[in-house]
Amino acid sequence: MREQERFRPKIYEDEAIVLDVAPPRWGPRHGHQSQFNRAYLLGTEHFTLLEAAVSPEINLAPGNVLYIGKDVPRDVVRIVRRIGYNDLPETAKMELERAVERIVREKEKKFVEFFNTCGPLTPRLHALEVIPGIGKKTMLKVLEEREKKPFESFEDIDRRTGIQDSRASVIKRILQELSDPNNKYFLFTRGHV
Repeated sequence: MREQERFRPKIYEDEAIVLDVAPPRWGPRHGHQSQFNRAYLLGTEHFTLLEAAVSPEINLAPGNVLYIGKDVPRDVVRIVRRIGYNDLPETAKMELERAVERIVREKEKKFVEFFNTCGPLTPRLHALEVIPGIGKKTMLKVLEEREKKPFESFEDIDRRTGIQDSRASVIKRILQELSDPNNKYFLFTRGHV
């Protein structure tokens, strides 16, 4: 384990959107079927992909929001592990874009604030430049406009900077961060497993 990883605070999610639910599977150690359904989840704060064991008494469907905080009863929901994009079943992958879109829409202020406050990633690369559709010229326009007055919404960003659809660009970037194993910079997500 690298030195910096040992001292990094643990990141927890309090809520997650259900991407898919699978029936219990046979446990290899015990030779019997688990009593829990498997749920594939996307954390709503850090976009953490998770696999959870969920009581079949909870009737879950893709798109449901599930409380997964520290004080949830473990006999109802237990986080099994953090997973990567390739660990998701195909049905969960299909639901992922819709879930990301929903989070970005519901937490618009957070993402607009990113446009108002982000800085360089390296001496030659600004955080804005890794968002799809934003090159050097557009990045400079964003910096110029935010100095005049902070952005208030995605529509405000688009109107003042010429970006076609800043919300869609943020969604695309989040999906890249979640699915591309070669991605180097994480603006909105936790990073890879």
